Amino acid sequence: MNEALPLRVVDVDDLPEPYRDLLWPTSLVADVRGHTVRRPRYFYEVDSWETARQIQLAPHFALWEFIDVDAREAPLLRSFPRYVPCAISVLAVHLELFRLAVGVPVRIAANGGYRSPSLDGADPASPHAWGTAANIYRIGEENMSDRDPIERYAAIACRVLPAAWCRPFGMDEGQTTDHLHIDVGHIVCVPRG
Repeated sequence: MNEALPLRVVDVDDLPEPYRDLLWPTSLVADVRGHTVRRPRYFYEVDSWETARQIQLAPHFALWEFIDVDAREAPLLRSFPRYVPCAISVLAVHLELFRLAVGVPVRIAANGGYRSPSLDGADPASPHAWGTAANIYRIGEENMSDRDPIERYAAIACRVLPAAWCRPFGMDEGQTTDHLHIDVGHIVCVPRG
């Protein structure tokens, strides 16, 4: 266990079977372009909502912000313990850099951080299921509900986060009109030790 992030790391082989059935660890999934990506193998175990509120993944981002989900998530995955891909810490560091660049609070939407591949209606190949994407609904006093703030903040994200991709504004598939989507791809973390 890392002292800075006191969460137990769980290997897929140690995940309880009901969780494996919902998280599809290490399975291969094709994204919308037909690229095959492997699902995460290592997860942080979050034992309670209190722990999620206390753990800071980055100075301005607590773990709870990345795991706030609604009733479309399977009941087992809304209770504790929860298992979150270890790459979520990579996303948090990216969002921290973005937060420092914009200089105001950055708010992640419910279901806008990590969501399981079995979330009702979700794309199982979405980087959200790797813990490497966030939907931002508010930055400072601005809601991300119009072209101008979405495009302005996407440009900042792409400038300060060279590994990040932001969905373009628009109504077509793969675009957005009501949030800023930032993702760092399909990262699979293998924690040291």
